[in-house]
This record gives sequence, C-alpha cells and structure tokens, in this order.
Amino acid sequence: MDLQTQMKKAVAQAAVDQIENGMVLGLGSGSTAALMIEALGQKIKSGSIRDVVGVTTSFQGEVLASELGIPLKTLSAVSKIDLAIDGADEVDPSFQLIKGGGACHVQEKLVAALAEKFIVVVDSSKIVEKLNLDFKLPVEVLPSAWKQVQKTLGNMGGLGDLRMAQKKAGPVVTDQGNLILDLTFKNGIDQPKILEYQINNIPGVLENGLFVDLTDEVLVGKIKNGVVEVDSLKKV
Repeated sequence: MDLQTQMKKAVAQAAVDQIENGMVLGLGSGSTAALMIEALGQKIKSGSIRDVVGVTTSFQGEVLASELGIPLKTLSAVSKIDLAIDGADEVDPSFQLIKGGGACHVQEKLVAALAEKFIVVVDSSKIVEKLNLDFKLPVEVLPSAWKQVQKTLGNMGGLGDLRMAQKKAGPVVTDQGNLILDLTFKNGIDQPKILEYQINNIPGVLENGLFVDLTDEVLVGKIKNGVVEVDSLKKV
C-alpha cells in the first residue's frame, strides 16, 4: 500500500471513530470518503456501531454504502444530520475548501450545510496556503447556459472550460444532469466568501465548489519519520 493510501485510510478510520450509535450521517464522495464508508460498513457488520443511517452525497457513495449494508435515507427524508464526513480538494488556513473534483459538490454542500458537525478528511497534500493556485474551482451550470456563464465568469477573472469526460465523448454530466466549468483565477482566491456569493448569483449557475464557513474539524493524514499520523485541526 502506498503512503498516500495509508494516510487516507488513517484519516478515514479516525473520522469513523467519532461516529456514535443512533447518528444520522452524511457520507461524502471521493477516494478518502470511500475508505471511510468501507470502515463504517465494517463496524456496522461487527456490531460495534448500531442504529445509524447514512445520507450520501453521490450516486457512487449510494452504491458503495448499499453494497456494505449501510442503511440509507434521502436528504429530503431527514431533518438534520448529526455528523457529515467528506474529503476536499483543497483546504486553506481558515478552513475554507474547494470541493467538486468528483463533480458532486452540489449534494456535498447540501449535506454539509445540514450537519451539526462537518469533518473534512484529507492527506497532507490537500493543505494549501491559498485556494485555487493549484486546483481549479468547479462551477456547476445548466447545460443551456454554460457558454453565457463562461463569458460572465471570464469577465470576473475566472478563466476556464467545460470539464470533459475521460472515457466517453463529450463533457462530464453531474448527478443533477448539469455541466461543470473548471475555473482558474490568476492569483488564486483571496476572498472565498465574497466570490462564492458572486458566482452563485450568476443566472445559470447551480452551485460552485467553494465551501465557506462550514468545516468544524479537519483530519489530516501525514507521514512523520516514515510513520503515518493523523492531525486534528479545529477552529480556535
């Protein structure tokens, strides 16, 4: 097992260790979240965790959780989520995030916003000083509006193109049936809260990948002296 996978498994397990019996859980998307769902499934199977129900943030997560026997509900069927656990593509020093590398950020943000506590699980490569210097900002747009939105975003300094599928012809299509524009701002993102609001006010935009003031704790997997460790970062 490579070191990055070891870090991901460590933070996934550390997050699952915070789950208590009877919780409604937000189950995130992506490779680290998948490891978390697998660890949860093992605990349910062994009987060490009981009476939990999950709300998934993607079709991928729904399939995996179902295969592992994790009880599920839809987002509209729950009034609150006790604990949501998800990965991130970038985390800055203020706990602001970029998510959406898997094109699931609309449902991910809905789940995170409903959660009493939102834990982000990442390896150390995802910790950055400033957002968007290395990872593009995803913006989900209505198919009929993508060109118009692209022009408006360009006038705001956000240059980008449609995300194209890797194993099929054409663009990536989200679980909601929309398209993704991946943006780069020349000097990164200085004011995530303002930019999140501005982008979401553009006609044709459903949601963007800036997660502002939602994160309560970040679990970071790192390698120290050849040994995997997990740091817990919490807001002061």
